Amino acid sequence: MSRQTAGKTLKSKINSIRLRQNLVLGVTFSPYRDASQIYYKIKKIITIKMIQRRKSRKVKVGKLYIGGDSPITVQSMTTTDTVNAKATVKQIHGLEDVGCEIIRVSAPAMEAAKALKEIKENINIPLVADIHFDYRIALEAVKYVDKLRINPGNIGNPDKVQQVVKACKDYGIPMRIGVNLGSLEKDLFDKHGYSPEAMVESAMRHLKILEELDFYDTVVSLKASDVPRMVKAYRLFAEKTDYPLHLGVTEAGSKIPGTVKSAMGMGMLLFEGIGDTIRISLSEEPREEVKVGKQILRALGLRNEGVQVTSCPTCARTNVDVIKLVEQLEEATEKIKKPIHVAVMGCAVNGPGESRKADIGIVGAPGNHLLYKEGKIVKRINDNEIMEVLLKEIDEMNDGG
Repeated sequence: MSRQTAGKTLKSKINSIRLRQNLVLGVTFSPYRDASQIYYKIKKIITIKMIQRRKSRKVKVGKLYIGGDSPITVQSMTTTDTVNAKATVKQIHGLEDVGCEIIRVSAPAMEAAKALKEIKENINIPLVADIHFDYRIALEAVKYVDKLRINPGNIGNPDKVQQVVKACKDYGIPMRIGVNLGSLEKDLFDKHGYSPEAMVESAMRHLKILEELDFYDTVVSLKASDVPRMVKAYRLFAEKTDYPLHLGVTEAGSKIPGTVKSAMGMGMLLFEGIGDTIRISLSEEPREEVKVGKQILRALGLRNEGVQVTSCPTCARTNVDVIKLVEQLEEATEKIKKPIHVAVMGCAVNGPGESRKADIGIVGAPGNHLLYKEGKIVKRINDNEIMEVLLKEIDEMNDGG
C-alpha cells in the first residue's frame, strides 16, 4: 500500500468515527495525530454505546433524582451515634468532601429521629433515615429527611403503614424498600431458602402494600453478601418492574475483599445498565466507601469527575518511587471535582505513551524525570520536585489554567 493510499484509508476511518460519534453522542470528533489517542477515544465511544441503562422511573430525593436519565449517585451511611448531631454532621461534611451525594443515618429510637432536624439543617446533601419496626419513629423522621429506608412489612398493622405512607405523601418524601438476604420473611425462607427468588418475592410483597395505598415514589434494593445471588436478584427484579434500583453487596467485609465483591457485583449490573444509585458496604471508614463507589463508576465510564491517576505497578526498571507518589497524589487531590487525568510512570517503556494520553504525566528517567503536559514534554525535574510540580500543575488546571 502506498503512503498516499494509507493516508486516505486513515482519513476515511477518522471520518467514519466522526460520523458514528455525531450520531451517538451529538458532539464533534477531532482527529488526533497520535494513534494511541485515537484508540482511547474510540474505546470511550464504544463504552458509552454499550452501556444502555435500564429504563426506570424517576424519584426525587432532596435536590437530586434517582432513576430515569439521572446520573448514578454514590451513597454512604454514617457510623456515629445519630443522637450526637454535631459528630454526625462532622462525619457527613467529610463524606461530602470526597464526593458522597446521598447520606443515610440510622434512627433506632425517637431521640435519634428528633436529632435529624439539626443534622439536616447543617448538611448539603440529601438525608435518608433508616428505620425499622416502630412507625412512630418514621412519623417523626419524615418531617426532616429527604427519604425513608423502610420495609412496610415490619412496621406493624395496616393502619400504621397507612399513617407512614400518608406522612410521606404529605411531605413529598420517597421510600426505599430494602430487602436483605439475611433477613427474609420466614414463609419466604421456608418456600425458597436463601435465594434470589425469595428476595424478589419479598420486594414485590412490600411494593404491593405501598401500591395498594397509591404510593409509587419508591426505590428498591435487593442486597446479599455474596455476589452471585445479589446479581441474580437484581436481574430478576429488573425484568419485572421499572422501579429505580439502589445497588449494594451488603456486609461485604473489610476494605480489600469488600471492594472486590462490590466491584464485581455492581460492575456486572451497571455494565448491563441495571442500577440507579450505589452504596459500598465496608467494615471501614465511610469515606473509603465513597472513594470505592466513585472508582467503580469511573472504571465503567459512567463518571468522569476528579483526579484520575494512571500508574504502573513498578519493576526493576523503575526510576521513580511510583507507589509513594501515587499515595501522596491521591490524598492531596481527593477533594478536586474537575476531571484531570494524571499519569505517574516509572520508566520509558510505557511511560511516554501513557503520559501523552494524560493531561499531566511524569516519566521516571535516570538522573531526572520527564514532565508531560497536554501530550508534550515540557521540562525535566528532579526527585525532590516531583510532588510540588505535579500539584502546582493540577491546581492550575483545576483553576481553569
